[in-house]
Amino acid sequence: MRGQNPLESQVVESLSDPQNQGHPLHETLSQLWEAHHSLLNRIERIARVSDGYQSIVRDREMTLSARFDKQLRQLEKVARISDRYQTMLRDLNIALKEASTHDALTGIANRRLLTERLREETERAKRYSRPLCVVMVDIDRFKAINDDYGHEVGDNVLMEVVRVMEAEIREHDLCGRWGGEEFLLLMPETSTESAVRVIERLREAVANLRVRVNDDSLSVTVSLGMAQLRADENYSSAINRADVALLRAKRNGRDRYELAD
Repeated sequence: MRGQNPLESQVVESLSDPQNQGHPLHETLSQLWEAHHSLLNRIERIARVSDGYQSIVRDREMTLSARFDKQLRQLEKVARISDRYQTMLRDLNIALKEASTHDALTGIANRRLLTERLREETERAKRYSRPLCVVMVDIDRFKAINDDYGHEVGDNVLMEVVRVMEAEIREHDLCGRWGGEEFLLLMPETSTESAVRVIERLREAVANLRVRVNDDSLSVTVSLGMAQLRADENYSSAINRADVALLRAKRNGRDRYELAD
């Protein structure tokens, strides 16, 4: 209970003085004093309820703030996980696309990618009347290499030949594995004369290649057949003509190139 002020003390003294018991205002003052106390008690209860309510509101606000902060942290965590997942998914898609368009052993374009590029370059060559050459490349006596030295050495030969070919072709040419020991060179914006200089340089570079086999070294050669796309044919026809030229190079002694009709 709070302390009394001077007026309240004076009222208390007046009500407790026996000489004032018969005063006509004593009863009225006594009732007024009781009403005053009742009002004070009511105000104090209201104040306590108000303080309690404010405390509850404050606690609730802190609880809501804490819950909001927790949910915000959870959302940030989910966002980070989502970002990592999106990055992993993007990397996976790139890896899957790479696996679907490139040869697993040598890392160069596979037949699928070669076919796509052949279609695109053929359309472009015909639209703008530009030259386009295709070259079939085959490693000579590759079956004998596998039979005599084993498939591991054969794989090494494939990778070494690919390394030489990629070093000798031009930046805008495409080298891909057509199948087995057979490769295809796609040479856009290239006439027969220009292509001959490139493939002859490539043939010589492969002929100078030596593949290590234990303490020995293995010589490798390639045969090549080349065809320039005709205005009235599709890329399949040009490849068939290059393949016929390749067979002719094989029959004429290998380690050489032949031009299609």
